[in-house]
Amino acid sequence: MQRTMETQTEAFENSFVVKRDLDYFAENIGKIENAEDLVNDRQLLSVALGAFGLEDDINSKFFVKTILEEGSQADDALANRLADTRYREFAEAFGFGDLGGPWHKTPGFAEEIREGYVARQFEKAVGEQDENLRFAMNTIRELDDIAVSGNSDNTNWFTVMGNPPLRKVFETAFGLPTEFGSQDLDTQLNTFRERLKDLTGDGEISQFVSTTSRDELVQRFLLMSEINNVSVASSGQIALTLLSY
Repeated sequence: MQRTMETQTEAFENSFVVKRDLDYFAENIGKIENAEDLVNDRQLLSVALGAFGLEDDINSKFFVKTILEEGSQADDALANRLADTRYREFAEAFGFGDLGGPWHKTPGFAEEIREGYVARQFEKAVGEQDENLRFAMNTIRELDDIAVSGNSDNTNWFTVMGNPPLRKVFETAFGLPTEFGSQDLDTQLNTFRERLKDLTGDGEISQFVSTTSRDELVQRFLLMSEINNVSVASSGQIALTLLSY
C-alpha cells in the first residue's frame, strides 16, 4: 500500500464520481453566503463533511447547520461541547460563526477541502476491503498534523482522545478494555501516556513527527487487531504471535 499510495490515490481522485463532486465543489462553494446555503446543497455538503470524515451526518441538516453557525471560538459553541474534535475542526475551517469568517471564499480554501476529502474518502474506500488498514492510514496522516500543531502536550492528547478513529487505534494498540472510556479524563490521559511510553519510550504525541514512531504504533495496532479478530485461538497461539512482534 505504501509503495503504490501515490498511484492509487491519483486514480481514486480521477475516478468519475470523485472528480465530478470535487469539480462541483470548487466551482460553487464561493457562491454560497451562509451555513444554510451549504446544508441546502447536498452535493456541496457531501464534500464538506467528507473532508472531515463526517459524511454520516449528511442527513442531519439542522445539527450540521448549528455546528457551522455557532462556530468554534465560543466556549459554549456546540462544536466545542462535543467530544468528537472533528466537529470543531469542521466549524473552524468554514468559520461561519467565527470572528473574521467565513473563510470559504478565501484563496486556497477549495483546495484544502479537496485534499482532506480525497485523503479521507480514499481511506474509506480502502476500509471497505480492510477496515484496520483504513484506521492505520488515518492515524499516520492525523498524528503527523497533530504532532506539528505547536499545541501543548495535554492539548495534543485531548485531541487524540476526542477523535474516535484515532482513539480506537490507541485503545486497540494498548489492549485497553471497552469500558476504559467511562473512566475520568485524567485517569484516561495518564493511562494513555504510560502505555505509549512503554511502547516507544516517550509518552507525548509530539514524538509522532517521526515516521518511526508512527509506524511503531500502527504496527502494534495492526498486530493487536489481528489477535482480536481471531475468533478461536489458544493462549499459546496468541503468545507466539506476540513474541514474533
